[in-house]
Amino acid sequence: MAPKPRGEWSTVLSHLALGVVSLHAAVSSVQCTNGHLMCAGCFIHLLADARLKEEQATCPNCRCEISKSLCCRNLAVEKAVSELPSECGFCLRQFPRSLLERHQKEECQDRVTQCKYKRIGCPWHGPFHELTVHEAACAHPTKTGNELMEILDEMDQSHRKEMQLYNSIFSLLSFEKIGYTEVQFRPYRTDDFITRLYYETPRFTVLNQTWVLKARVNDSERNPNLSCKRTLSFQLLLKSKVTAPLECSFLLLKGPYDDVRISPVIYHFVFTNESNETDYVPLPIIDSVECNKLLAAKNINLRLFLFQIQK
Repeated sequence: MAPKPRGEWSTVLSHLALGVVSLHAAVSSVQCTNGHLMCAGCFIHLLADARLKEEQATCPNCRCEISKSLCCRNLAVEKAVSELPSECGFCLRQFPRSLLERHQKEECQDRVTQCKYKRIGCPWHGPFHELTVHEAACAHPTKTGNELMEILDEMDQSHRKEMQLYNSIFSLLSFEKIGYTEVQFRPYRTDDFITRLYYETPRFTVLNQTWVLKARVNDSERNPNLSCKRTLSFQLLLKSKVTAPLECSFLLLKGPYDDVRISPVIYHFVFTNESNETDYVPLPIIDSVECNKLLAAKNINLRLFLFQIQK
């Protein structure tokens, strides 16, 4: 039998390395106890779906149980996949996966780039090979000072919002009474006929008061497992009695051992014996992928900061 050409072997190896969910050869792959492959993103999604449906996560191919403790990475497959040819999304040429990212970011002549005058408002996006021609004809360097000031004022608004957030955090750090603690959200089910997933922390003490945090998925919609977009919202509850209104600012951040990305948002509330729980507010995670990471975990571990406002 004549040996197969190199291109045919690449195709065969690509099919062998396919994940059973996405049907793509994944650079980061996980395998079940029977050896079936899943890309890391699909694996996390399967675990999150199982949590939402109150089921044991299973391999889509052989239905054996899967979990973070039962499954492992397949380094041999990852190494092989990194050498397989993959198509550049800009120029459509084939490159080994290990070189594709560098090609798309630095070398591809068709990669999307921006005008160097974007800092003064030029909105142009286009292929890299057209950049020199565009910049030579770009009208933004010839704009008057007044025109540029209007553009820069609009661009500064987003930076002002960021600075306002950081200034608010620095201001809170100067308060006399500050408390923080690690909180662990544990999954529970409601007693409804169609149960819904929710999370709750054990009681904890901060600022000499007893508190509880609750969280829900997609604002407790009926079947969040059918939605590709997933969010978490939470509320803070004061469990101890107070002799006077307790005005607080609070925010949740990722815990010290998690890799989830959370954008800090400061919330404010005045706690009294009659009004002792906040409304549900968004947990500011970046996207649904980050939400799935939290749902796939056995518990959700975050860090709560509380600042008591004294007048």
